[in-house]
Amino acid sequence: MRILVVGSGGREHALVWKIAQSELVDKIFCAPGNGGIAHLAECIDIKADDVFGLLTFARKEKIDLTVVGPEVALSLGIAEEFIKAGLKIFGPNKKAANLEASKVFSKQLMAKYNVPTADFKIFDNPEAAKKYISKIGAPCVVKADGLAAGKGVIVAKTIKEAKDAVASIMQDKIFGDAGKKIVIEECLVGQEASILVITDSKNVVALASAQDHKRIFDNDRGANTGGMGAYSPASIVTADILVEVMEKIIYRTIYGLVKEGISYRGVLYAGVMFTKEGPKALEFNVRFGDPETQAILPRLKSDLVEVMLATVEGRLIKIKNLYWDSRACVCVVCASGGYPGVYVKDKEVRGLHDAERLKDIVVFHAGTKKAGDKILTSGGRVLGVTGLGTTIEDAIDKTYKAVNKINFEGMHFRRDIGAKALK
Repeated sequence: MRILVVGSGGREHALVWKIAQSELVDKIFCAPGNGGIAHLAECIDIKADDVFGLLTFARKEKIDLTVVGPEVALSLGIAEEFIKAGLKIFGPNKKAANLEASKVFSKQLMAKYNVPTADFKIFDNPEAAKKYISKIGAPCVVKADGLAAGKGVIVAKTIKEAKDAVASIMQDKIFGDAGKKIVIEECLVGQEASILVITDSKNVVALASAQDHKRIFDNDRGANTGGMGAYSPASIVTADILVEVMEKIIYRTIYGLVKEGISYRGVLYAGVMFTKEGPKALEFNVRFGDPETQAILPRLKSDLVEVMLATVEGRLIKIKNLYWDSRACVCVVCASGGYPGVYVKDKEVRGLHDAERLKDIVVFHAGTKKAGDKILTSGGRVLGVTGLGTTIEDAIDKTYKAVNKINFEGMHFRRDIGAKALK
């Protein structure tokens, strides 16, 4: 098989790395890819949101399966265009992608189909939103309706912070058109975990659980990021709790989509808060998480390509079980100086070979590029250093030993990834 992976981050590197292990695969392309992916796949200079450029390439190269990493391409309808052209693609259609592309759509669907979630109200007028905040008080959560690269959610601890968030999103338009509407919701309290499943709308196969770390600094302080690290399995997600999440959140959501006439084939990712009242859905993503994928896929023993093909072809029922490494996995993100704000680029990354020589370590590239025989930084999140260990403590120890082998100017990272599991 000839596979095309769309995207350029750590998630896509992990997908390429896992796909390369399949005996079904002869050749992998990645568009646009990055400096690390280039060791496993042929990187193609086509942007992830260039739907017709990708379609033209897939036709020309006779691609057997396209795997979409980022949400933007899905929200632009890449799945429909490929399917119309008779090409197989792993990822939901445009209507289904609204689960992530529109917080308004997502919350309304959850309310309609009794999916437990935070109480909320929708606004298209900033002054009305500010009045509502004065009424309900703080803390509360302000969310831009559209896609904002994982940064469109602001947890406001005071009324002023909440009103400032409304002004930034709706009046200053820091997220552009994504902020035409906003959702204001209650601030849930508890631990969060990521539940990812693969579905063809009729059948569902759960992946291993994970816990992401969104804030930039240790102890969940500072600004939200795209994710500073993850570990799997999430200790809070017991077998009984997973059953509850599947029944109340995953199955109800898929059922709701089907009732609305929306087919879903791909990965469905639920961000779940475990509150005193039980699990509640925070948000949905319509693709593999980043960096959760880097912590989950190293544990997967089953052939991912077989599962993806079964999903695309509507025969996921034939995939009875996925097989998992019993070991824990930890991924620590190494970020550029200034991230998640304005960050520096083109800094040489050193120590990669020393880190990768360590047992049970794999380094996934997120924001890198090749320059001759050097690897340079090119993004905010640069690397996802990932380690497997017999226990979560062992995995943490191995991963941070590898992180300490790597350096580039301005590099920073959280030092508490996985610490919640030890508590």
